[in-house]
Amino acid sequence: MEIRPATADDREAIREVARDTWHDTYDELDADTIDETIDDWYGEAELERALSEAGTALLVAEVDGEVVGFTHGVVQGDEGDVLRMFVHPDHQREGVGTALHERLRDDLEDFNMKRMRAIDFASNDGGRAFYERLGFERTGEGEVEIGGEERKEVVYTLEL
Repeated sequence: MEIRPATADDREAIREVARDTWHDTYDELDADTIDETIDDWYGEAELERALSEAGTALLVAEVDGEVVGFTHGVVQGDEGDVLRMFVHPDHQREGVGTALHERLRDDLEDFNMKRMRAIDFASNDGGRAFYERLGFERTGEGEVEIGGEERKEVVYTLEL
């Protein structure tokens, strides 16, 4: 497995991993809502911004030359936010997410990050278990609108 900075050539693979993971993980969302959200959140402009903004890291995990996961994080002040962390369902529980997290943490610590936050749907038990295994603690809640409906989110924080 190789963890590396994403390039413009990875954009379609990132969308595919996100789409496949959302369809596999978020049963409460219908397929059209997922596809619309992926097109919005992972569109060309969004991914171009993630590739070029200062204080931002967009990383991919490759296995045998295929992108199987990605993460996107930003630092503001002394706080880093994991905006995205997805591993294709066929490659979950193989250490890909942990390797992405470790590299993202290392990259963001270069910007003097003192704590790391991650936000996920409250319904994602796998995400909760993943972040808790890495030492994150649940520190807050919020809501996000997806498909015209409010969805509960949970904030996880890791003090460094």
